[in-house]
Amino acid sequence: MHLKEIAPEVEGNESVKTEIKEYINHHLLDSYDFGLYSYVSDEGENKHIGFPLPVILWDNGLQVFSSSKLHHGEEVAESNGNYYKLYHGKIYKTNAEGVINHDEHHHATNDKPLDLSITKNVFTILIIGLLMFFMFGRMAKKYKTGSMPKGFGRLLEPIILYIRDDIAIPNIGKKHYKRYMSFLLTVFFFIWIINLLGLTPLGINVTNNIAVTLALALLTYLITTFTANKNYWGHIFWMPGVPWPMKIILAPIELLGTFIKPFSLLIRLYANITAGHIVLMSIIGLMFIFKNWLGSSLSFGLAFVLSLLELLVAALQAYIFTMLSALYFGSAVEEHHGDDH
Repeated sequence: MHLKEIAPEVEGNESVKTEIKEYINHHLLDSYDFGLYSYVSDEGENKHIGFPLPVILWDNGLQVFSSSKLHHGEEVAESNGNYYKLYHGKIYKTNAEGVINHDEHHHATNDKPLDLSITKNVFTILIIGLLMFFMFGRMAKKYKTGSMPKGFGRLLEPIILYIRDDIAIPNIGKKHYKRYMSFLLTVFFFIWIINLLGLTPLGINVTNNIAVTLALALLTYLITTFTANKNYWGHIFWMPGVPWPMKIILAPIELLGTFIKPFSLLIRLYANITAGHIVLMSIIGLMFIFKNWLGSSLSFGLAFVLSLLELLVAALQAYIFTMLSALYFGSAVEEHHGDDH
């Protein structure tokens, strides 16, 4: 085979690889509309199927308009005489022509208004919150009447009992565990349901957004900090039974540890979910690169097995986050006896 015959094939594979890489990057990002799927028409035009979401900006006043005006970054949106353009996933203020200025590093220098928009991730969080409120509200009403929950509630009940009996009570103790049960249940089911939705073709990837995992970890940190007893702070700033020169050295390290613990929570959840999505979509993309029955079949089989593994990871990450949060809460309310001895 001549080099001229090989060159188009190599160039074709490189273009497919670039397209797969761009799709993966786009899939992992948040968006201003809820896209279900997209395709290229016979005329070569990109068609997006989904529905728009409200764009809410603060720029010399409140600016509210539909994300359909942005047309996936292809058009300029006008609101009260101001013009905005979607560029690389962010909204910039521009002129009627949609000019984006760049610096020497090719970074956009246009002004960015304060963005309060309801994006795809925010919309999903609201829907999951309402769904959980509905599910657990119905279960609570059933328990108040003295009857057993029916339907989906029977599936949730053993999970709730497991979180109470095997996570909350062993790590926090029977005396204090009830104070934290509402948070532990909420964070477990929120992370689990969100992770499961991330495996669907809807392209919902909430927990691979570091802002979301940061918010969850920050809640754990704040609850631990503001519910901790004097023994907790005493063991951080002035450890009993330790020579006082060592106390001065260890106190800053212990205080730093209170920040490192929730930081490890957010990084663990973010990194595992993001890596899982990237690996799974990369393996699926191999089917379009091999272009033969053997390579495509192997890629499909590997992607199927990995999808089953991701189902386990979805629950495992929710369990780990809940378990470690309960462990931190338990250390905050632990009552120490005989420290002087």
